[in-house]
Order: sequence, then C-alpha cells, then structure tokens
Amino acid sequence: METIQINTKSKNYNVFVGEGVRKEISSFLANHFAGLTRILIITDETVAKLHLEKLLSELNFLNPVIYTAPSGEKAKTFDVFYDALSTALENQLDRKSVILSFGGGAVGDLSGFVAASFMRGIPFIQIPTTILAHDSAVGGKVAINHPLGKNMIGAFHQPEAVFYDLEFLKTLPAHEIRSGFAEVIKHALIDNTEFYVWLKENVVNLPSLPMDLLSDSLIKGIKVKGKIVGQDEKETGVRAFLNFGHTLGHAIESEMGYGNFTHGEAVMIGMIFALKLSKQLLGLSFDVEEFIEWIESLGYESEIPENLSYEKLIAKMRQDKKSIGHVIRFVLLEQLGQPIIREISESVLFEQLNNK
Repeated sequence: METIQINTKSKNYNVFVGEGVRKEISSFLANHFAGLTRILIITDETVAKLHLEKLLSELNFLNPVIYTAPSGEKAKTFDVFYDALSTALENQLDRKSVILSFGGGAVGDLSGFVAASFMRGIPFIQIPTTILAHDSAVGGKVAINHPLGKNMIGAFHQPEAVFYDLEFLKTLPAHEIRSGFAEVIKHALIDNTEFYVWLKENVVNLPSLPMDLLSDSLIKGIKVKGKIVGQDEKETGVRAFLNFGHTLGHAIESEMGYGNFTHGEAVMIGMIFALKLSKQLLGLSFDVEEFIEWIESLGYESEIPENLSYEKLIAKMRQDKKSIGHVIRFVLLEQLGQPIIREISESVLFEQLNNK
C-alpha cells in the first residue's frame, strides 16, 4: 500500500493506494470518528452490482444506509442531489455521521456536494472505483451539473481520506480505462517532461496495462494533483492549470449530451486543441503529431465529432468557469510542464477549429 499525503489550508488527509485497501476503512472509521452515528454509502447502479457486496463485507457491523444513484453523469442532476439529501434526512443522519462515496468521478462529485450541503457540511470519504477518479477524488472539488454548464453548482469540501483500492479497476470497460488515463496524461503534460516521456515509453496498450505499471502511473498522477492543490486549494491561481484540455473538453461533453461521450476522451480532444494553440501562439516546441499518433494507438479519438457546431462549442466555452466577462481563457503550455492561462479571442478559436 502506498500512502500519499495531501496538504491543504483547510485539511490534511491521506490517499491510500493499493490492492485490497478497502479492508482498512472500518479501522479508519473507528479511529477517526468518535461517536459515529450513521454511515451513508452513495454509489451508482453499475458499481452497486459489481462491488457493493465487497465493501459491505468490510462494514457489516456498521449497518450503513445505501443510496444508489444512476450511473455516469446522470448522477449529477438537481433531482438526484435532492433525492440523496432526502435519504440522509429520512435516515436521521447528523453532524456525527459520515458519507462514503463509492464509485467513479460522478458519484464522488455528487457525494461530496451532498456532504458539503447536509447540515452545512459533514465528513465524507472517497472510495474511487475508476481510473478517472484518481484525479477527481483528490482535491475537494465537488459539484453537480446544470444544462448550461458542467460542474457549475458546487463547493470545495475536502474528504477525510481517499481509499483507492486498485482491485475495483479490474472490471472497467475499455472506454472507461481510456477516459481515466487521459487525466494521467494531462498530469504529465502540465508537470514535467520526465513523467511524459516515461508514460510514452511504457504505456503501449491500455486494456492490458500491467497492474504495477497502472499503479505507478496513478500514484505519479495523484502526486501531481496533490502538489498543485496544496499550493492553491480554491483555484485562485495555479490550480486552474489542472483544467488543461477541459475548456473545449467540457463543451464537447455538453454538446454531445452528458454520458454520450466520456469525460476523459473529450478532454483528450481538448488537450490536442490546446497543444496546437500553444504551438501557434506561444511557440511550444513539442511534436503534436507524434503525440496524436501515440494516443490514437491507445484508442483515443483526436478530432472533434463532426456533428458538433463550432458556434455552439464556443458559446459553451464562454460559460466555462475560467471565463471572465465572457472572455474565453485557455490553459496553454509554454513548454512541457510550463502551463499558463491566456485569454483567447473567438476569432482565433474559430480559425483553429477550422484548421483542426
């Protein structure tokens, strides 16, 4: 088991990574929550069928309440958020209660926002079951979606701990592996050349990635995320660099309809677009074509879906959280590991979209 410490202004906590780390959750609860009253597990339909019994077998003496949300981004609606809060109220959770978030990034976002909102904030623990959640489970950004924008209604609410049991990753379908690993690649691009080169040399087939290589990749990614969150918990500065690829990526997700295109695969297209912008505007010395060849060999799409309107994508990008006064701002790279934020005119965006 690897333990990674996350240090923020509001809270310090550990991320425990390894096969079987779920077995440590019950002792953690006993040691950290004196007078614990109730536990609410928030999961989704897919994870409940595959893994819930494994978790419950470790918590059988605690008699937790279960709330099961729809799978994927459908978990992040106002109706589901309200329903989960109702479950907490109906089962008489209080400030001595704890929420366990058991699932992927969408469940983590929903659970964290429920925990942040219920009685103005109660503790929660992240138990990720996807590769994508190595990113979203760390850092305390929790939210639900609005039809006009992804993750626009939320809060900063740090977990008490993250238990990342790699055994749960063995059931992931290929598209979810790609989705999650896109965020690992993002961490490498914004952090340092050495991490990127290591990934490119070692990762040649995502579905058959050996567990030790996957574990090393995830640990490296979590450390990048933790370092940035430690510097800027509330995204007033460098934390915005973690949105590399997300400005266009979120717009693609929204226009395709949440759940119809995975988050990471949309972000990968967004990263390629941002790399091309970086070469055009900042003189980035990076072989984008070689990068595209590598990610396509891993099964990623590299082009914006043909059915999407550039005008509508740009309208969605105006609503991005980094935008100020409806001026679109992008995370770009001066060089590998040197991200910056730049305002980009819509005329430049149209030109690049048409030259894609």
